[in-house]
Amino acid sequence: MKRIGVLTSGGDTPGMNSAIRAVLKTGIAMGMQVMGVYHGYKGLIEGRVDYLSHEKVENKMHKGGTILRTARSEVFKTEEGINKAISVLRAYGIEGLIVIGGDGSFRGCMELVKRGVPTIGIPGTIDNDMGYTDFTIGFDTAVNNVMNEIYKIRDTMRAHDRVGVIEVMGRNCGDIALWAGVGGAADLILVPERPMSWEDAANRLAQNKLRGKYTSIVMIAEGAGKAEDFAEYVRQHTDVEIKATVLGYIQRGGNPSAFDRVLASRLGQRAVELLAENDYGKAVGIRRNKIYEVPLDEAVGMRDRFDNKLYDLNTVMAQF
Repeated sequence: MKRIGVLTSGGDTPGMNSAIRAVLKTGIAMGMQVMGVYHGYKGLIEGRVDYLSHEKVENKMHKGGTILRTARSEVFKTEEGINKAISVLRAYGIEGLIVIGGDGSFRGCMELVKRGVPTIGIPGTIDNDMGYTDFTIGFDTAVNNVMNEIYKIRDTMRAHDRVGVIEVMGRNCGDIALWAGVGGAADLILVPERPMSWEDAANRLAQNKLRGKYTSIVMIAEGAGKAEDFAEYVRQHTDVEIKATVLGYIQRGGNPSAFDRVLASRLGQRAVELLAENDYGKAVGIRRNKIYEVPLDEAVGMRDRFDNKLYDLNTVMAQF
C-alpha cells in the first residue's frame, strides 16, 4: 500500500491531532504517502483532499480540535453518497483509509469495507461510549476539563451555602459524570446507567443539609436529565438552595492531556501498521494498557461497560 488517507469525523476531541501526526509519521516511515481528507465524510464526497506533510502536523499535537476539521454528513448515509466518496478515493489513488471518530463514523467505515475499501477505525469521542476499548481519545481531557470547573463552582457554592448541580455531556454514557464526579468528590452522580429517582436524590440533599452539610455537588449526565430541571425539582420539594450549571462545549476544548496524546499516537501507529499488513475492517483500541484490534462490526456492536464498582465507591465516600 503506497498511498493512504486519514479523516476525522463527527464531534471533535482533544487528541485527534496527535493521531493524525502518528498516522503521517508512521506512514512515511513505511514508505507511504499520506493524504488528509478535510471536513470528514462530507469533505471526502466533495473531494477536499490534500497531501499531509511534516510542516502541517508539527506543533499541533498540543492543540485541541482537529487540523483536518470535521463535519457530519447525511449524504454519506445514502448509496449515492458512499459511491461518490469511493470515486474520490480512487481518483486520488488512496488505497486505504483511516477514520478517527465515534460510533457513527465507524458505521461509515463498515459501509466502505463492504464495498472493498480497506478502512481502519480509531475511536475519538469524549463520551468514552465505545465498549470494546477501555478509553477513547479525548475522554481523559474532557474529565480533567470538568474537574477544573467543579472546584470553581464548589468555591462559590460553599460561600453561599448552596448546592451546585453540574450538567455534562453523555447522552447514553455517563462516564464523564462518573469519572469527574469521583475525581471532584461529588456528593451525587446521576447517570443513565444507574437510574435514581429525583425524589431520592432530592431527599439525600435535604438529609445532607440536616446534618450540617450545606454545600454539595451533583454531577448529572445529559442522558439522566437537564441540570435546571433537576434544580427546579429540588427547589419545589425541599428547602435546599440550589444552582444549575451546564458546562457545554468547554468539555471538548483545550489542550489534550498527556494520556490522550500518547493514546492517540499509539492508536494511529497501529492503524497504519494494519493497513500495511492488509488487515483491514478493524477498529483499534486499548484494553489493559495494550493496543489491540477487533472487527469493526464487533466494535460497533459491543455494549458500553459502565464501571458500577467505581459508582458504588463514590456512593460510600459521599456518605461521610
